Amino acid sequence: MAALRVLVGVKRVIDFAVKVRVAPGGAAVQAQGVKHSLNPFCEIALEEAVRLREAGAAAEVVAASVGPRASQETLRTALAVGADRAVLAEVAEGATVGPHEVATVLAALVGRLQPQLVLLGKQAIDDDCNQTGQLLAAMLDWPQGTFASRVQLEDGAVRVEREVDGGLETLRLRLPAVLTADLRLNEPRYATLPNIMKAKKKPLEVLPAADLGLPGGSPRLRLLQLQEPPARAGGEKVENVPALVEKLRQSGRI
Repeated sequence: MAALRVLVGVKRVIDFAVKVRVAPGGAAVQAQGVKHSLNPFCEIALEEAVRLREAGAAAEVVAASVGPRASQETLRTALAVGADRAVLAEVAEGATVGPHEVATVLAALVGRLQPQLVLLGKQAIDDDCNQTGQLLAAMLDWPQGTFASRVQLEDGAVRVEREVDGGLETLRLRLPAVLTADLRLNEPRYATLPNIMKAKKKPLEVLPAADLGLPGGSPRLRLLQLQEPPARAGGEKVENVPALVEKLRQSGRI
């Protein structure tokens, strides 16, 4: 089987350990002055691509992101983990791009880079979006394997094991194909200090997203309002089980 090029889509998100706050006005979350990192599901997709290259099944791993200039930091992390080069489709700081817009830009990058396999995280933790991979596969008219928990390359095809409600489903897809990574696909590695230093010398290309077909105007998916959850009420002790049942009945729980 000839070694192939793998394109990995990655996203810069607010770090999972940061307590999310709603910005004044309720139109977005507070993103200024907080730590950002690589989306955890994108980390899994990147790790799988790097493992394929280390096994000799892939010749090159290209990390791509759609976001503001600050997303270069995320791409440098991807390079330190093992990507060979990176491409940033830059949008203005604060610009909103939805799954359809991201998929459109990634489809244009696929046309430029000619990968045989595209790997994405199954969802983003900041907006819970899980549609980009499916939209991209539809735009490219490629087969798709979503929520992949096991990936095995074969001659001209990829075998994907995915979790479904009834158990496990195995698909055999002809290449080229689009895959989205599930949590159980692998355990991502940490970027070591030597690799972080080496990543500074790896190529990182910045292209205007508009040159890659980013649709103008408002995105198709719009966030109307955000609200923080109400504060939890304090607990209340009861003397015995009958008192507990009575409290539950009074509150309409039973």
